[in-house]
Parts: sequence; C-alpha cells; structure tokens
Amino acid sequence: MSTLKIGIVEDELIIANLIANTLKKIGYQTTKIASTYNEALEMLDAEKPDVVLLDIQIKGSKDGIELAHTINTNYNIPFIFLTANADAATLERAKATNPPAFLVKPFTKDDLYTGIEICFNNYSKNKNAETATLQPTEQQDYLIKDAIFIKDGNYFHKIKFADILYLESEHVYVNVVTATKKLLVRSSLQQYLSHFDTKKFVQIHRSYAINIDFIETINSESIIINNVTLPLGKTFRDKLLSQLKLG
Repeated sequence: MSTLKIGIVEDELIIANLIANTLKKIGYQTTKIASTYNEALEMLDAEKPDVVLLDIQIKGSKDGIELAHTINTNYNIPFIFLTANADAATLERAKATNPPAFLVKPFTKDDLYTGIEICFNNYSKNKNAETATLQPTEQQDYLIKDAIFIKDGNYFHKIKFADILYLESEHVYVNVVTATKKLLVRSSLQQYLSHFDTKKFVQIHRSYAINIDFIETINSESIIINNVTLPLGKTFRDKLLSQLKLG
C-alpha cells in the first residue's frame, strides 16, 4: 500500500524544495520537480502522480493555466493552483480550468495539508457524482486508474486493485485486505464489489470476495489465500469453479 504521490510544478527552486520537504514530513510521496510546461508533461508521463501542485506562473511560453487545461484533457487527475499576486484576469483564466483548490503563497504546512484534503474531497465528489454506486450515507472512496483511495485517519491511502487479496464483510463495513494491511470502509460487500473487475474479484461467500490471482488452494468447502482459509459457500461454488475452468 502506498500513500499519495504529489507532483510539483514550480519554477522557483527554493520554494519547490521547501514544498517537497514539507510534503515528505506530512507523509506524502513526491515527484521530481518540474519548472516548465514540457518538464511537467515528462513528469506526468514518467511518474504518474495522484495530484499536482501547480504554480500558475512558470517559466516558458506556456504557463500553469495552459498546463492545467492539458491535465484536464489528457490526464484526468486533480491539481491545486499555487499563486502569489496574480491579477484578476489571470485568476479568471485559472478559474476556467475548474481547479479543486487554490493555495496562496506564502503558505504553511497546515495550509498545504488542508489544500490537498480539500482537493481530494472536491475531486472525489465530482468523480463519484459521475460513477458512484454507493449510497450517500456510505463511504465514498476515490477511484483512479488501477487503484482505489481509502481514507484512514488524516490520509487517503492508495491501494492498487492488483494488491488486494480479499474483501471481508463485517456488518455494515468491509475489510479491504492486502498482504500487509487491513483497512475498514463503510459499505456492504455487494455495493463495494461494484468498484472491482468481476473477472478478477469473485464473491465466494456471503461475507467474502476474493482476488482469484491469489488463490493457493481450493476444495469444495474452502479457499486458502496467503495462508488464510476462507469459506466457500455452496451458492457461489459453481460460478467460481466455472470461472476458474475447474467445473
């Protein structure tokens, strides 16, 4: 499981390094610092950040606002504008990109953390409005690319679908289990499964669904994954065996 990776696009090196160091102290990962439009595109392609801190005024013929339009069109990830004394016209251009959040320089560590939280909350609300299948009272986790973000305390943790061993229902909650972690989300098992690829994740019991890539042993009553024995319900057995081409 990994924490969020934050991309930094800032052409003032001292400020950029300060931001990077602050992000690491908070607990985030950071990318290589980009100072121009082209460097930012290289960083986005190579390092695939989960959110970008983007200075409006950067070196070169294309500024941060033009980069924001490109991010919206080609990368579909959230960004936070960094700004100092931008004029009204520039701010209007920036607003046209629908940024989830702004940070005004100079900012503190708390400002940075809060800005990222607001960014993810705003962006995830928009994404969930388009694709959500969970009920409004249930936990709204943030989906992106091949992973799901699960809020745990003050952090959103990124878990790749490929790293999830199984899901375990616990009343109105679901445990998301990897080889090293177990995170709790508020949802029913059926509703949470709607996030997942049905070719990889299969329900095997009223309380369990598994990633079939991690099956170690299977018999008529149970499945072993990562040395954990899970029950195999009769009503789910035939479908699973058929999917594994064992029926």
